[in-house]
Amino acid sequence: MSAVRSVRVLVVEDNAVLRRGIATALRERWPQIEEEDDGARAIDRLRDVSVDPFDVVVTDLRLPGADGTAVLHAARRRDPNTAVLVMTAHGSVESAVEAMKLGAFDFLQKPFDLEQLEVHVVRAAEHARLGREVEELRAERAAGLAPPLIVGSSPALCEALDLARRVAPGRSTVLVTGETGTGKELLAGLIHAGSPRSAQPFVKVNCAALPETLLESELFGHERGAFTGADRLRVGRFEQAHGGTLLLDEVGDLTPATQVRLLRVLQEQEFHRLGGRRSIRTDVRIIAATHQPLEQQLEAGRFREDLYFRLNVIRIHLPPLRERPGDLLSLAEHFLATFTRELGRPGARFTQAARERILGHAWPGNVRELRNAVERALLLSDGTDVDASHFGLPPPDVAAMAPRRAPEAQTLSLEEMQRRLVVEALRSTGHVQRQAAGLLGISPRKLNYLIRKLAITHPSWRRNRSVA
Repeated sequence: MSAVRSVRVLVVEDNAVLRRGIATALRERWPQIEEEDDGARAIDRLRDVSVDPFDVVVTDLRLPGADGTAVLHAARRRDPNTAVLVMTAHGSVESAVEAMKLGAFDFLQKPFDLEQLEVHVVRAAEHARLGREVEELRAERAAGLAPPLIVGSSPALCEALDLARRVAPGRSTVLVTGETGTGKELLAGLIHAGSPRSAQPFVKVNCAALPETLLESELFGHERGAFTGADRLRVGRFEQAHGGTLLLDEVGDLTPATQVRLLRVLQEQEFHRLGGRRSIRTDVRIIAATHQPLEQQLEAGRFREDLYFRLNVIRIHLPPLRERPGDLLSLAEHFLATFTRELGRPGARFTQAARERILGHAWPGNVRELRNAVERALLLSDGTDVDASHFGLPPPDVAAMAPRRAPEAQTLSLEEMQRRLVVEALRSTGHVQRQAAGLLGISPRKLNYLIRKLAITHPSWRRNRSVA
C-alpha cells in the first residue's frame, strides 16, 4: 500500500468572499487547499499530471470560462476516485441532481454553513481514499502481493474469510453476524472489493443510528416538501449505491414499518422517494450485518420472517476476539504499525509488560476496543516504548476478580472514548488546547468543538469549572 498523503482539495467559486471563506475553513483541517475562480483555469489545473490528483473538488455549477459540469468531467477523467461536491443556488437543484448522475459525489444548496460543508468534505475525502485503496489492493492482488485486510489466523476467522472470498463474485445477499466490534463492516468491504461491482459505490448506512422517518429518508431519499424540514430534494442511499453494494448495518434494529418497505424494494427492485410518485429502479447488492441473534427477534415477533429469509441467503459469522486469543498480539502490532505511520511516531514498540496486559485483558469490545486501546496507548506514551500503564486497563488479576458483565455493557461508547482521549491529552499538555490538538492530530477548531460537545472545562479557562 502507498504511504498516507495529505488530503488535497480544490475550491472552484467565482464569488471571492465565499471562495475565501470556504478555503479558510477547510485549511484549519487540511493544509493543501487550492482555489480557482474560473472554470477553464480549474480544468487546466486538474489536467496537470506533474502533481497528485485532487482528492476532493468543491465547485459551483455556474462559472466563467467553463461551467461546473465541465469541471466535474475533467476531475473524473484525471482520476475517477476524485470526489466532486457541487454547489448550487436555490432553484437549481435539478441541475445538481443531473451532476450527481454524471458522477458527482454530492451537492450543497446555497446558502450553507461551513460546519455542514466540512462534514460533506470529510465524507468525500474518505470516499476518495477508499476508492484508491481498493484500486491498490486490486493491483496488489493481481501481482500476488495483497496483504490481508483482516488480520488473524484463527480457524474460525479463516473460515469466515474463505467463505467471503467464495461468495464475493456473485450477487447473492449476504448476512454478516457477530458481536459489536468484530469487523462486520470491514468484511462487507472485502466482499464488495472482490466483486464485479468493485468499481461502483460501496455505500453504508447504520440502521440503528436514526429514527424511523429519518432512516427511510436516508435509505430512499425524499422530495422537497415531503415532510417538515425537507427543504430540498435528497438522493437516498439506494440511489447512491446503484450498480454497487449497499451495507445495511445493524439491520436487526429496523422498525416493522421500515422492514416492510425494505422487503418491497428487495422483491420488486424499485422504490419511491418519500413524498414522490415516480418509481426508481435499483440494481444494488445487499449486505446486511447485525450483532443481534435474528432468530430470537423472529420468535419475539420483532423481525419479519419473509425479510429474514430474503437477507439470510448466505450467512457469514465473525468470531469474537475472546475465541481467537492467538490473534491478539498480531492484531495489536498491526494497529501499532498503522498509528505510528499516521501519527509520525516511527520506532514505537510494545514493552513486555504491555504484551502481557494485552494478553490478559478480556476485550469485550472485540477488535474495535483493541484498536482504540492501542491508539490511546500510543498517544499517551513518551519516546518509543508503549507500556502497560498507557493502556489504562486493569491488571489481569483485578480484571479476573471484577464481576463479569455482558460484552455490550463493558464496551465504552464512542463519546466516552472521545472524552477520555481529549481529557488525557489536555492533562498531558497542561491544558494548553493548541498543544493538545497537536497531540491528538486534529485542528484546534475541532478540539474546541469536542470540548464544548463533551462539556469539558478547567479552572484556567474562562468557564471556571474543573475537568470532569
